[in-house]
Amino acid sequence: MVKILVVEDNKNARILMEDVLKENGYTPILAKDGLEALDVLDKQHVDLIILDIMMPNMDGFKFTKTIRSANVNTPILMVTAKDTPGDIKKGFLLGADDYMVKPIDMEEMLLRIAAILRRAKIANERKLVIGNTTLYYDKLLVVDSKGERYLPQKEFLLLFKLLSYQGTIFTRAQLLDEIWGMDSRSDWHTIDVHISRLREKFKDNNDFDIVTVRGLGYKAVKI
Repeated sequence: MVKILVVEDNKNARILMEDVLKENGYTPILAKDGLEALDVLDKQHVDLIILDIMMPNMDGFKFTKTIRSANVNTPILMVTAKDTPGDIKKGFLLGADDYMVKPIDMEEMLLRIAAILRRAKIANERKLVIGNTTLYYDKLLVVDSKGERYLPQKEFLLLFKLLSYQGTIFTRAQLLDEIWGMDSRSDWHTIDVHISRLREKFKDNNDFDIVTVRGLGYKAVKI
């Protein structure tokens, strides 16, 4: 399920975007300003951010600068009434992926979201290629120089998530929420066990490595 974080201080606009996103198969997560959005990102992974610029406490520009400085590469669609060339340029230079000017046409917003997600290989990616390693999502199959192997579902989803965002650090809580679900009775130790199994199975793989980031979580890196 694609999770979209909506960062908008106008309550009516938040509710409208929430309803439209739900109707189109997305999972919206709401925040009323940049500070609240940062708190969301600390607790869970999102696939795309719809971001207003003019907000109290932390505006969209400062929020974008903050997460990009922390190497968070989640796609950002800026949505704002600020439509001067200078504002648009600033948004892109800070790291926005696309830009829309209010009032927003919801159909256009959905088209832009789909385009951004396609570019990010998130929306409908069913195959992932890392060097000589290929992951086939629908089959839970990994093919590399050692041959073919089918993985248990949770192991495969964990590996696919890490390799889809190479270099991105995921906390144990994020991975547990994303793959096991918020209602799961599993704990963080479950993540460690699955990571150990993956490392053992792919210890001779020359395309990627799963790295422990002390105090934070895990990330996958290309060798």
